[in-house]
Amino acid sequence: MAPPGDIYERELKYLLSGDPKIIAKMVKTCDDIEAEAYNSMLREPFLVVRAAGSLGVDLVALRWDFSFPIEVKSSNESTMHFSRNTRLTEQADQMLEECQKSHLIPIYAYRLKGVRGDPWRVFTIPSETPLRGRCGLLNRRIPKMDVSNNGNLIMRWESGMKLSDFISYMCMSDYEKD
Repeated sequence: MAPPGDIYERELKYLLSGDPKIIAKMVKTCDDIEAEAYNSMLREPFLVVRAAGSLGVDLVALRWDFSFPIEVKSSNESTMHFSRNTRLTEQADQMLEECQKSHLIPIYAYRLKGVRGDPWRVFTIPSETPLRGRCGLLNRRIPKMDVSNNGNLIMRWESGMKLSDFISYMCMSDYEKD
């Protein structure tokens, strides 16, 4: 039997990959704007690869315009304090370090269990490292995790960007179609 977090990791993988069954299930409780964003993945899907091992990255999403590593978290609680588990902090530090070397934006996808509508929120790790191009634009739009007085990361679900808004933003194109 798969660990509980794998369910949501797979859900996100299939949403971003444009799986019609998973998208249809997700949009049942979404409003029209959220549903349209999720349905856009049917037309503009990512190639999403599950990462092997626990290197602070669960998924890697690839498409012609954006590529990013994703760490997936889920909880019944709307706030996740990284200080409660040193492994969470180590993962975040490692992910940020690797992303900075490659000039990629580290994405955290936080799924709140039992929510109607869009249950996913997207965050990135605060960093002073500038990102280039579209990654830089995306980095400025995505909410950063909070940092406690002790320097520990905190994800507050209600402060994140809806996954549907994130998808909508990525589907806006400033390139002409041939």
